[in-house]
Amino acid sequence: MKKLYSTIVLCITIAVNALAQTSMLNTNTAAEQIMLGSYNPAIYSASTIISDPAIISTDINNRISTDSLLSYLEGLRIFQNRNTGSDTLSASKGIGAARRWVFDKFQQFSSQNENRLVVSYLQFDLNVCNITQHRNVMAVLPGSDTSDKSIIIIEGHMDSRCAVLCDTACIAEGMEDNGSGTALVMELARVMSKYTFKNTIVFITTIGEEQGLVGAEAIADYAVAKGIKIKAVLNNDVIGGVMCGKTSSPPSCPGFNEIDSTHVRLFSFGGFNSMHKQLARYIKLEYKEMLLPAAAVPMGIHIMTDEDRTGRGGDHIPFRRNGFAAMRFTSANEHGDANVTAPGYDDRQHTSDDILGVDTNADTIIDSLFVNLNYLARNAVINGNAAAMAAQGVKTPTFNFTTIAGQQATDLSISITDPANYSKYRVAIRTTGNDWDSVYTFNTNKCTIANMPQANYIVSVAAVDNNNIESLFSAEQMGKLSVQNQTNTHRNIELLQNVPNPFDEKTMISVKVNSNIQYKEAYINITDIQGRIIKRLPVNLQPGINEVIYEHGYNATGTYGYTLVIDGKPIQTNRMVFAN
Repeated sequence: MKKLYSTIVLCITIAVNALAQTSMLNTNTAAEQIMLGSYNPAIYSASTIISDPAIISTDINNRISTDSLLSYLEGLRIFQNRNTGSDTLSASKGIGAARRWVFDKFQQFSSQNENRLVVSYLQFDLNVCNITQHRNVMAVLPGSDTSDKSIIIIEGHMDSRCAVLCDTACIAEGMEDNGSGTALVMELARVMSKYTFKNTIVFITTIGEEQGLVGAEAIADYAVAKGIKIKAVLNNDVIGGVMCGKTSSPPSCPGFNEIDSTHVRLFSFGGFNSMHKQLARYIKLEYKEMLLPAAAVPMGIHIMTDEDRTGRGGDHIPFRRNGFAAMRFTSANEHGDANVTAPGYDDRQHTSDDILGVDTNADTIIDSLFVNLNYLARNAVINGNAAAMAAQGVKTPTFNFTTIAGQQATDLSISITDPANYSKYRVAIRTTGNDWDSVYTFNTNKCTIANMPQANYIVSVAAVDNNNIESLFSAEQMGKLSVQNQTNTHRNIELLQNVPNPFDEKTMISVKVNSNIQYKEAYINITDIQGRIIKRLPVNLQPGINEVIYEHGYNATGTYGYTLVIDGKPIQTNRMVFAN
């Protein structure tokens, strides 16, 4: 059982053409029925059921194998070019051979685990680099409880590329981008198919990420069209490298050849009340409470402000656009920003140099790897642990809360509505960070957190089952803070504290509007310590929370101000700290 702690806690969406994916087909009807929740779980039941989440967590940590990860990477590199437009017929080269190889590996994992993985292609039609039919590869692990019908997706794209988008002749091993993510997904399919989860888990390797996220978009659109309920998507892209290139899409590396094998970035969309950020927080919480106490090499997990690196994108985005909770795992360091046409670009990403490693002693054996296998394994464990806990099927409750503000302190009163009657709950509180400041545990659905310093408290809740595993957390609610420094005309507007603060290269600035207002122009002025305006950010003021992202760049430090200005009149000013 898990111990519960109070924790103080270059856009690639390319228009391939004007048409969307068509003729989407799941080539295995059994896989489709499982994803729909229309099947008999007894057919896929293990002879020895391993369902205890504590045992599963420990087992995943112990069974993820660097040897297995290396074997998958070595298998992927032999296809030489995995561009989505590359050869689909050859048995030894191109995307066709690569996806058949992944399919066969999934089948092999299934046969090793009582045929419990149901393997399939998601086939769709779209003209990408003059190839008109494409296939994602899926391995479906059926859940034991069909009452929920929710699925969890662990995903990574298998396609690779060189500088030219549709270059199918170059050597494009794509080991960091994204052999690493593909290997991670494959290894989790191997390891996790031994266990029994209430929710179905789907392991997917996609194509067409480099040509506009088309493989992920096909799955997301397919889920909407079929009515498949996706509970969470864990996308893994550029997840095994530890070396910083001369260039790197921010927020990322501190400098050329810097090494970071102990941190990972979690990107997700939105700020206040973002189910995507809530998923990232959940992943981090499960790591801190289930894996970190026994970790040989502790990992720092950073919940990033933006949905992806500056000017970049990944396969989690189509899922988010279709209303599914989705996030992205990416290495702390990247070897390049993919701006391959820039003068002097010689980093590995999106070039033929994105290889597994080099032979340093001329014995024909690669002995210095660019993909750090131990780092990749740790990231696989974080993925698997989070998916395993989410797949326990604990149902998320709803809640209401009120704040009772005194002169110097605030009491938070929380009332949880839980039709499932779990009887134990967790309350997560955050103020000025992307992460939760504290997570409290209660044995009642009506609770009070007393004597809190006055702040804008953002609250969410989860239910806890008999194994001490929490559900995904609910939508967030924000308490009301006494508003200062505002004119009478605009007392129903609050300029909130930026989040996070201090922060990474970006921060979210929010304005809370309590009711409709009439105005012509509104913006946020960013000022330095001398009061000089360094940036003006337009903001749309509608009832609710209105957010803008401010990017100050890497290595900036110090205290800055930000002021809400409406129709030329300053309304409220707050301070923020840059602390890279």
